[in-house]
Amino acid sequence: MLALLLLLQSGVPDPPTYDGWKKQLAVALPRIEADPRVDGMLDEPVWRRAARLVGFSQYRPVDGLPAEVLVWYAPDAIWFGVRAYEPHGNVVRATLADRDHIDADDNIQILLDTYNDHRRALLFAVNPLGVQEDGVRSEGQDAGAAGGGASATGRYDGIVDLSPDFVYQSHGHRTDWGYEVEVRIPFKSLRYQSADPQSWGLQVVRVVQHSGYEDTWTPVFRASASFLIQSGRLTGLTGLKRGVVVDLTPEFTSKVDGAPASAGYDYRGTPELGGNVRWGLTQNLGLTATAHPDFSQVEADVGQVTVNERFALFYPEKRPFFLDGLEQFDTPNRLIYTRQIVQPVAGAKLTGKLGGTAVAYLGAVDDHTQSAAGSNPVYNLLRLRRDLGASSTAGLVYTDRIDGGDYSRVLGADARVVWKKIWFSQAQVVGSWTRDGSGARAGQLWAVTFGDRTGRSYGNHYELQGATSEFATRSGFINRVDFVQARVYNRFTWYGAPGSVLEQVSAFVNLFPLWRYDDFFRMRGIFEGGPELDGSATLRGGWNLTAQLTSHAQRFVAEAYSAYRVDRTADTIPFVVPHGLYNLWATNAGMSTPQRAFTLTANLSYGATAIFAEAAAGRQFVVQATAAWKPSPAVHLEARWAHVLSRAVFFRYVGQYFAQDQVALEDPRTGQPILVNGSGAAAVVTNDFRNDLLFSYKPLPGTLIFFGYGTSLIEPEAFRFQNLSRASDGFFLKISYLLRM
Repeated sequence: MLALLLLLQSGVPDPPTYDGWKKQLAVALPRIEADPRVDGMLDEPVWRRAARLVGFSQYRPVDGLPAEVLVWYAPDAIWFGVRAYEPHGNVVRATLADRDHIDADDNIQILLDTYNDHRRALLFAVNPLGVQEDGVRSEGQDAGAAGGGASATGRYDGIVDLSPDFVYQSHGHRTDWGYEVEVRIPFKSLRYQSADPQSWGLQVVRVVQHSGYEDTWTPVFRASASFLIQSGRLTGLTGLKRGVVVDLTPEFTSKVDGAPASAGYDYRGTPELGGNVRWGLTQNLGLTATAHPDFSQVEADVGQVTVNERFALFYPEKRPFFLDGLEQFDTPNRLIYTRQIVQPVAGAKLTGKLGGTAVAYLGAVDDHTQSAAGSNPVYNLLRLRRDLGASSTAGLVYTDRIDGGDYSRVLGADARVVWKKIWFSQAQVVGSWTRDGSGARAGQLWAVTFGDRTGRSYGNHYELQGATSEFATRSGFINRVDFVQARVYNRFTWYGAPGSVLEQVSAFVNLFPLWRYDDFFRMRGIFEGGPELDGSATLRGGWNLTAQLTSHAQRFVAEAYSAYRVDRTADTIPFVVPHGLYNLWATNAGMSTPQRAFTLTANLSYGATAIFAEAAAGRQFVVQATAAWKPSPAVHLEARWAHVLSRAVFFRYVGQYFAQDQVALEDPRTGQPILVNGSGAAAVVTNDFRNDLLFSYKPLPGTLIFFGYGTSLIEPEAFRFQNLSRASDGFFLKISYLLRM
């Protein structure tokens, strides 16, 4: 009664409450003329008038913890206040991590579907200290342009691309009952509809590290082909003031590279000026341009094992100019891959949405060093995608690369249809036209997903894909042609009782036969592939176990070894490729600990493998382990050591030792040496110790100071650290500043 009396005297009405568990999902958002300080304390009067989102339910894997989210909007921004309650004591995980590196912390993820089309949502995540992570969550695509990808049966809730960086404010702190976070997202940082009033899709996800669970505001069920369609809605948004959006980012860089020289050690370098401009033409269309872009803030690519590889390896895009709006270029089978533009001199990009049609165009001029003719290659990349119904889509893609008189052109169409809520089917047809030093040719690529079922206890995926030998693209990533492959997945999932040690077990029965293109239509035997059994288990507290058993066939193509000859000392003879079909068995097991102060991931595999350099079968034993220790919020020890002085200042040291010892190639039948193009395929020994130091100051995306030093040291014997010699080194300085108008 006393509380009620005080409330009546204050003149402030009860805030509207929306319970996700009770399906109260249409949130009438209050519009309030206020601009409080973003300090992580929800004690200003405006928060007592905000809409309250409560009733979170468990989403993954099968503990819903109490939480409430307060939300309101001002003319120029939308505000979120989070109170996350933790009844299990001081178990909240929070570190002063670098941006986009809070996945090992407790965090709150805000998903804003500003077009309310259930296809994509902007992701704004914060940990209990307010450290930010942001990106785009997409459904129904293969993350072709940006990277990533997900199994149709392993994950059904879309692709999360953390590459884009948005300008927004956040702050948070721990409390005796959990943690509290405050977030302000300016409308200037968003793209949204031009309607007034309008509705946005909204989902809030809470990640709890000590249990490994995820809770969502609206109930989300696995028996659905779409995650975003199960979101709630913010209604009645009106009078949004975005203002003129012009972002200018001038950049200054200076690099000094060193290398051994006859007179000692030589350092050379030159300064360079460049920059970017982003113009928000309307609420839903944005134009971006660049000149002499610098990509120094890009992290090094994660190392991949290149021994015994036949095809090019995929590396995701990380360069800032290409990342803004990159999700709109996504296509099945990665027909657009912006890393083909290696060293752009200039570029421009238009992305946005006109009604129900998403539009994305990118034009760029690459450096002349990337041309076979000595000219500047010109790229044109166009992607159109039309919304159909609640979650279905149809799309077109066109790309070309013009290099003097040579060209590479691709035109394709695709469609994705969601039916009966838990099924989707997809089809794609693509043609390519190429002219280069080998002449002119045309090819085709096609793919059909007959059905993909996403159920709680059972799921499946049936797909057939093919590409002719003449198919080619210089703007996408198609690393294999002349094949037809079937992909068959069947998933079975069992769930433990609440509180049990075994929370979830999944078994996958998969089949991946692959034929050469003509062999498939002539009903001949497979070229490679076969059955595969996978299993995974989630234990209470966030432990995970995995196991795999495979039986893959393998043949070798004789023409791929036409340059091989066997050295018999007295003479040489042509290398004969075994034409038999190898049956290669292999097994794999792995485990990962919960995301706590100390985490460990280990994987062990053993079995037969194809040795492609010798056209033979061999044995493979692989051990991989990753350990991370985070003893305090400011110190992280992983494959690197990082000490964070503040959220804006970051110091990083990365050390990587790469040791490779590859024996000389031999004829698998006789053991005699192999000559490739007349020369012996000698043994290769590499012992490289790479060291990189970086100091960075990044108060917000676009404004930064980088100073770094890197050096490569080599030695004749691995891991001796006694006769190291400097092979190369260099210093680096970069300054850029975001001018937002």
